[in-house]
Amino acid sequence: MRRSPTMKDVAQAAGVSVMTVSRAFKDDASVGGATREKIRETADQLGYVFDTTAANLRTQRSDFIAVTIPSLNNANFAATVVALTGKLSKAGYQVLLGHTNYDIDREEQLIGQFLRRRPEAIVVTGSRHTDKARQMLIGAGVPVIETWDNPDAPIGHFVGFSNGDTMQLLVDHLVRQGRQRIAFMGGDSQSDTRGQDRRHGFQTAMASHGLPADRLVGSGAPQKPMQKGAKAMGELLDLFPDTDAVICVSDLVGFGALSECQRRGVAVPDQIAMAGFGAYDISEVCVPTMTTIDPKPTEIGECTADLVLELLKTPQTASNREITPVLKLAQSTMT
Repeated sequence: MRRSPTMKDVAQAAGVSVMTVSRAFKDDASVGGATREKIRETADQLGYVFDTTAANLRTQRSDFIAVTIPSLNNANFAATVVALTGKLSKAGYQVLLGHTNYDIDREEQLIGQFLRRRPEAIVVTGSRHTDKARQMLIGAGVPVIETWDNPDAPIGHFVGFSNGDTMQLLVDHLVRQGRQRIAFMGGDSQSDTRGQDRRHGFQTAMASHGLPADRLVGSGAPQKPMQKGAKAMGELLDLFPDTDAVICVSDLVGFGALSECQRRGVAVPDQIAMAGFGAYDISEVCVPTMTTIDPKPTEIGECTADLVLELLKTPQTASNREITPVLKLAQSTMT
């Protein structure tokens, strides 16, 4: 096996000292621009990669931000991570990403593993954690930011909104359209805490109009939401055939529900109005297009990055960022 090139190899090839090579990679002002460029070009030719481990041990800095997300194939979480990563990388930080698969026990494991690597800050999705995870975050000694939620008792800071309160926008709109026999689909999975909040928010919003909120149909765990939405819609139509509107926990569940309506010959929105959550691309191309809530995932990522950088620079002045979701009306609720 061919050995990896060393800093000494780069120094010999560039005709400088090992110390000069080390300083060049750390952007030390004592190394001139032309010399730095020559050293780095030599390193590229040799395939040398500067090892930051020793330098980080001396400076007590890791230069990475730990982030947990529930899903890798969810477009909204992906948009948040892309926006977050973009801003942090420009500031010289890298993101170490952990996938929880909506499992708070898995999140607990990831947080422990992250903390052993001394991140500069930790960003987690949601505000519900195991007791052990919460204690680890409280004692982390680094900035902690909870996203996609508006926690009652934040561990550190948060960037998000109330998933429950947002349901009032959808219920108010449907009631204005003359709908009263409104159902909610989803939010029954213990792993999807934001879905649970939306279901509870639906019940609160219905009560504010003096309407019953007993038309609740589960869609199960967040994985494979379209298939589960179709199945749940079939159950809803069988259990409550006079339902005149349904709010789905996500657009993906809503697309499955819409497809089941089409298979059964149920007209949307004439017979049943339908709304989702998330403002996914699919809500704009399905037939009919779907009324939804835009939770602004890119804004969440950008604001989280801004807050991380602010906390690392001037923690005493940093403040939470409250996001304002937007109701996007479309054909599925407009008769």
